[in-house]
Amino acid sequence: MVPGRLDRIDLLRATAMLWMTVFHFCFDLDHFGFIRADFHHDPFWTWQRSAIVSLFLFTAGLSQAVALSQAQGWPRFWRRWGQVAGAAMLVSAGSMLMFPKSFIYFGVLHGIAVMLIVVRLTAGWGAWLWPLGALAIAAKFIAPGVIAAVPALQVLNSPGLNALGFISRLPVTEDYVPLLPWLGVMWWGVAAGRWALLHRPQWLGSADAPATGLKRGLVTLGRWSLSYYLLHQPVLIGLVSAWVWVSR
Repeated sequence: MVPGRLDRIDLLRATAMLWMTVFHFCFDLDHFGFIRADFHHDPFWTWQRSAIVSLFLFTAGLSQAVALSQAQGWPRFWRRWGQVAGAAMLVSAGSMLMFPKSFIYFGVLHGIAVMLIVVRLTAGWGAWLWPLGALAIAAKFIAPGVIAAVPALQVLNSPGLNALGFISRLPVTEDYVPLLPWLGVMWWGVAAGRWALLHRPQWLGSADAPATGLKRGLVTLGRWSLSYYLLHQPVLIGLVSAWVWVSR
């Protein structure tokens, strides 16, 4: 059993947070007209988004592997899950105010909340998580052809059911992280974490390694990632709005 939080997982999570911050700052600059960018179609931005979300979900899977190795009970799991689900509802409420026609109803936090339950129930499947993860990811590319061949499956594109991710067209929303293909990434994180704990525990870092300077700041950011996630966009939008007001 590995005691406590492992610093390299927090460092990896902090990397995702900082990358996300830069990405969202550019998004806000585009929203306020300071730059021109197509965040929905330009591969430069869409691939970055995919990489950031993948890093988030992979580290979430790693963390679940560590939690299970520490015999984390269901009460503690549900406390953390409640924080994630509550934060997801706050994101939906905030996005309704800013983007009423494309608000976030199943974004990254909504997806993580559902995936955490699935992962918790399936973490004991061992090496099967690797092919299951690959199948979940492949579903993204298989779905359009299957739905085109079976018109009755068009219902899977409707709001609510499109949270499954087996779709042929993207919904109009500012953030969309359905179960497929993203559950596959979290499954791979769990599988990688459980393998590393057995064979290469040093790869995941240490719970009591001394941290100073930049590393200490990054580890702290990784440990407070949910709070940072909720606060960073209001702060960025506030700064850009202030810039707009001062520039008048």
